[in-house]
Amino acid sequence: MNLQDYKGIFVFTQQVDCKITGVSFELIGKAKELASELETDVTAVVLGAGINTLAEELAAFGADKVIIVDNPELKDYTTEPYTQVMYEIIEHYKPEIVLYGATAIGRDLAPRVSARVHTGLTADCTKLEIDTETKDLRMTRPAFGGNIMATIVSPRHRPQMATVRPGVMQKRKKDPDAKALVEEFKIDLKPNQNYVEVVEIVKKVSDKIDIMDAKILVSGGRGVGCKENFKLLQEFAEVLNASLSSSRACVDAGWTEKEQQVGQTGKTVRPNVYFAIGISGAIQHLAGMEESDIIIAINKDESAPIFDVADYGIVGDYQKILPILTEKMKIELAVK
Repeated sequence: MNLQDYKGIFVFTQQVDCKITGVSFELIGKAKELASELETDVTAVVLGAGINTLAEELAAFGADKVIIVDNPELKDYTTEPYTQVMYEIIEHYKPEIVLYGATAIGRDLAPRVSARVHTGLTADCTKLEIDTETKDLRMTRPAFGGNIMATIVSPRHRPQMATVRPGVMQKRKKDPDAKALVEEFKIDLKPNQNYVEVVEIVKKVSDKIDIMDAKILVSGGRGVGCKENFKLLQEFAEVLNASLSSSRACVDAGWTEKEQQVGQTGKTVRPNVYFAIGISGAIQHLAGMEESDIIIAINKDESAPIFDVADYGIVGDYQKILPILTEKMKIELAVK
């Protein structure tokens, strides 16, 4: 393998019902940073049916080029045809780096593609950077249950591939005047024994907001004490029209659901306001919320690490403080 033959950064742009997922814009933003160090460009690859209108939006968020594969067989995601297409694109264009969002689709597709092109894959990355000496991609991810951070490089194989958690990277500011070179890639898909038939797609509307989309989060940690005590946090969250989240310790204890977990082994969030209640501030948790606009911490331990990242801190018993805050907020909001 001649590594010099591989150039450019490709981003698998996930779309569902012709709507691009947020992590794809985040990856394009990060890819632009990496590309500036490698003096190369960023290509968004989008697969589906009836998707030609998406190129303009991808350009607005930073894509220099857009490769569109428009095929009726790609309308709904299934593993084999998507893998065939990505394999052919990689073989044809030879990108140096390929990035995927660590979504259900990305986590299914990326390992299939990496195996087919005989390269490595670093999953669930939280940090990407270019090695200043070798120009290899340094891919950092949690390891051993989130207790350490491992940085992985792929010096002898191309493309370098990674899946990246949603919410970790920052998408670029939209530029409606930006333009991208658009290319349609044609491929004859070949059904084989790995094909599956999609019989029916059932869409369920949930009244719960994904914590990654929440503007305000009220988050509890081990210091909350028990599942029943989360009622205080829930009442406070309802007054603020906020969502409830937690640390891993609460999920492990059965106090909250996995989908509410913030941290290295949970979700990465960037709300406008993050209330950290009874959360000590272990590095594994901080990695998932430290980019919040405003962090407000309540903890009995004045030396808790959470106060090092908090914009505002209250030292004391949350069971006494939170009811007061709840009532104060009710009055304030009623006046407004």
